[in-house]
Amino acid sequence: MKLFSVAQIRSADQFTIEHEPISSIDLMERASVAVVEWLITTFDTTTSFIVVCGTGNNGGDGLAVARLLLEKKYDVTTFVLNHTENQSLDFKINNERLKGIADIVNISDFDSFAKQFVVRSNTVVLDAILGSGLNKPIENWLVQVVELMNNRKSQIVSIDIPTGLFADKLNAKTDSVIKADYTLSFQFPKLSFMFPENADTVGVFSLLDIGLSEQYISQTPTPNYFITRSFIQSFLRKRSAAAHKGSFGHALLIAGSYGKMGAAVLASKACLRTGTGLVTAHIPKCGYEIMQTSIPEVMVDVDAKQNYITDSIKLDNYSAIGIGPGIGLEQQTQNCLKLIIQNASQPVVFDADAINCLAENKTWLAFLPPNSILTPHPKEFERLVGKQENSEQRLMEQRIFSRKNQVIVVLKGAHTSISFPNGDVFFNSTGNSGMATAGSGDVLTGIITSLLAQGYSSHESAILGVYLHGLAGDFAAKKVSKEAMIASDIIENISESYLFFNSDSNL
Repeated sequence: MKLFSVAQIRSADQFTIEHEPISSIDLMERASVAVVEWLITTFDTTTSFIVVCGTGNNGGDGLAVARLLLEKKYDVTTFVLNHTENQSLDFKINNERLKGIADIVNISDFDSFAKQFVVRSNTVVLDAILGSGLNKPIENWLVQVVELMNNRKSQIVSIDIPTGLFADKLNAKTDSVIKADYTLSFQFPKLSFMFPENADTVGVFSLLDIGLSEQYISQTPTPNYFITRSFIQSFLRKRSAAAHKGSFGHALLIAGSYGKMGAAVLASKACLRTGTGLVTAHIPKCGYEIMQTSIPEVMVDVDAKQNYITDSIKLDNYSAIGIGPGIGLEQQTQNCLKLIIQNASQPVVFDADAINCLAENKTWLAFLPPNSILTPHPKEFERLVGKQENSEQRLMEQRIFSRKNQVIVVLKGAHTSISFPNGDVFFNSTGNSGMATAGSGDVLTGIITSLLAQGYSSHESAILGVYLHGLAGDFAAKKVSKEAMIASDIIENISESYLFFNSDSNL
């Protein structure tokens, strides 16, 4: 799914109005119907709604939603905050439509709002004050309104975007922003939804299809994308009935050191579970019995050293290489990494300590095989490129790093971002906070290396690997909870991720 800027979304609206054709007010009605359908599916008929509207098009949406809910016999109270003399035409039309069937509480100052904004039990507050066109922080008495709404103990559903939140950039920490439990975004997510700092502001977001022009969407370029199930299905391969283990590649995982053999175990098991035909783990001698006992399906290539990995690795006959989980920073281990960079003809995944070694030897970055995949968490990425103040700056540095070094960067976190040498970034739509646990990154390394070994391109392996990893985590969370999840639970649910694509179910 393309992830458009505010300017592009406005153009999509206008293109749809001109080419469908449809009037602006009817397009607003279509959007409002989609919001109401979501509300009545999510909340029961005993729910009361308070709709808080501004005087622009976002407020117009709110007024239309209030009218449609009233027509369905819901208890609805509607506020209009007259914080400006400007009123959009569609707001005025919906204001007149609602006046005919219900009273509207018009507010011109904070004290009036505070006296009349009474939230009873089982009441949901709909935020339709300011939309995605906002380009400066909210001010004056609207700041007090937002603070009051945030402090009331009721669920908040923001229409299109939480009031006060910028769509295309990160807010300052001091900005007043509605903290929504749910955000109903029209057609596309906003770039700002991808920033971890906004997770508690956006809440759970849903995308409502309002029928914007497919022609405009297909012909309009963007560097930002949101990974969807349908996109994954477009390149997920089916196995031939005549296939054998040699059909699915041979992966080499270079992992582990004394005290960190668990990383090698997790990466190797995930690699196998993702479907590669053969897996060889190159490990130090101290891990031989651990690997052979823990994962009998994995072949073991033992290093000359007892406690860490050296440069005595043959790279022939492997279709993909993953290096880094638990390998440590010994000088001979760093020499091993250098030789792989110089000699590997296969796709390579660099993770964990392999990235830390690169951070200590930054001249090596210029020699990374093109379309290599690096999978840092934010702290590891910081060691590579320097400190960033926030996730917006980190995203900019990520794009620059991928372009400069002609590599793919999988920057792990909420909505993991995957940057490519051409400047494109794909944001993940799966995963949850339960995956913030030791070993989760080792599992991802195994998954991506497995996909590379099976013949997926580096681009496909990064996108599919991140999606499958997050989806397995979502299935694991349903079974064991986010709080109790461990990395092994993710591995055990990779199979559920594959089964998901062979069914019509929704997670």
